[in-house]
Amino acid sequence: MVHWSDVIGARLVEQRPDHLVNTGITPSGEFHIGHLREMLTGEMIARGVRKAGGTAELCFIIDSADPLRKVYSFLDEAYAEYIGVQLFRIPPPDADGKPDLAAFESGTTYADHFLAPFLEALDMLGVRPRLVYNHQAYAEGRYVEHVRTALQQRDRVRQIIEEISGRELTADWWPYSPVDERGCMDGLKVTGFDDTHVHWQAEDGRTGSCDYTVGEGKLPWRLDWPAKWVWLDVTCEAFGKDHGTTGGSYDTGAELCRLFGAEPPEGLTYEWISLRGQGAMSSSAGTTVGPIEALRLVPPEILRYLIASTKPAKAIEFDTGMGLVNLADAYERLLRHDLEAKLEDEELSRRKRVAIEDDISATRLSSVEERNDRPGAVGVTFRHLAMLAQIRSSDEQVWDMIPNEGVDRREFDARLNRMRHWISSHHFPDEMRVGIRDKPNAERLADLTPEEEALRMALIRNFEASLETGWNEANLSANVPDAAREVELPLREAYRLTYELLLGVDVAPKLAPLLAAMEPERVLHLMRGE
Repeated sequence: MVHWSDVIGARLVEQRPDHLVNTGITPSGEFHIGHLREMLTGEMIARGVRKAGGTAELCFIIDSADPLRKVYSFLDEAYAEYIGVQLFRIPPPDADGKPDLAAFESGTTYADHFLAPFLEALDMLGVRPRLVYNHQAYAEGRYVEHVRTALQQRDRVRQIIEEISGRELTADWWPYSPVDERGCMDGLKVTGFDDTHVHWQAEDGRTGSCDYTVGEGKLPWRLDWPAKWVWLDVTCEAFGKDHGTTGGSYDTGAELCRLFGAEPPEGLTYEWISLRGQGAMSSSAGTTVGPIEALRLVPPEILRYLIASTKPAKAIEFDTGMGLVNLADAYERLLRHDLEAKLEDEELSRRKRVAIEDDISATRLSSVEERNDRPGAVGVTFRHLAMLAQIRSSDEQVWDMIPNEGVDRREFDARLNRMRHWISSHHFPDEMRVGIRDKPNAERLADLTPEEEALRMALIRNFEASLETGWNEANLSANVPDAAREVELPLREAYRLTYELLLGVDVAPKLAPLLAAMEPERVLHLMRGE
């Protein structure tokens, strides 16, 4: 197999048998599905390692020691007093964006508030990493030797960052960010250090010291990241393109990792996920679709497939409208096909063989539970289920209308519930909406031309005949074309009239599946005008 996760997994196992695949995110705001790309990419690499015969653990670093950078759009101005304070030291926002002091006193921090739904989504996706809160790691002394090295070799650290990044650091720059008695980093200038403390002076003249052996303060990002690699023994990490640019934080981190006494992990740069029509997702800007929101729309397998089927270096545009329909239907089609049998064709071109192998791996990786085979099909396309969910209010009726032999009922019900949620949301595309009329279109019936009236009567006869032969898509598909030929009207006009009498619009989804999903009595009632 040549899937990107298999290639990386095999390469890692060639280097050593055991691996730690790392991920990390700052919980500064709502997590979005862009963050899922990092987590799922890492998790799929870990699966690739295990598939190649090695062992692999996925680690998720929560950068809870980072400070609040600004008052984001979703926060009340009351958070201005917390700017510069570490996220684990400040209260979570309430429903109005104001600091929830009661929740904070009960033990819930700002970081916890945004992390909880993300962890719930990860669990639904089958991603269950080892969690490491970096403020706890600092307090436990995990970074002590790296902090000490950075302070003692300040000039060398400066040289590495300036030479690789091309940026010039200020004369008073230090490779450590101390905190004051409030846990705030803003406005503090390092004045010196000793074997356990960093000394500082505030803009208002205050002076103090923080004990870095117990986590008072932290390394700046460009040093914090390689320090994590060393003490965790990270062997691979996927990261966004902002970190993977030439002279970016991975390049400086690799050299700083060597300064700390270890070789850097294998890096994999991934592109961002953007929201169709709105650009790159951003928690701070509020341009997001949250993981839980996304999982209310589609099964976790579809989100996993979105990541698995796209090479990491390719950008993803997440479309909650028709793009989502097309993605889900493409996934369902792949599950219905015997892709493994296609590989047995000796005349298959290399390009097609590679594409099929990629499809096999992508659908295998879409499974929430790690497996060697591919999951089974659900039995109904996303597009058809969307129509059934709008026409039939009873889940039992929908279940009876699909080829459900061998289909897991619980999985189907879960997918149907998500479909109903999607239909009720603003994400559902207008072109997919189906509204069957409650009563006949009296206005249109009164305005029929003689040719249209003849067509209506021919349609009624054909629909009545389908009651005898079987009210199904196969029998109903010829009703409109046959009626149009009988009265010598253009087929387009025949379809238009049928839609107007049944739906009140002249354009709609494919008619035969729609008719098959409707109760026959309702179709005849609307066509007869009774």
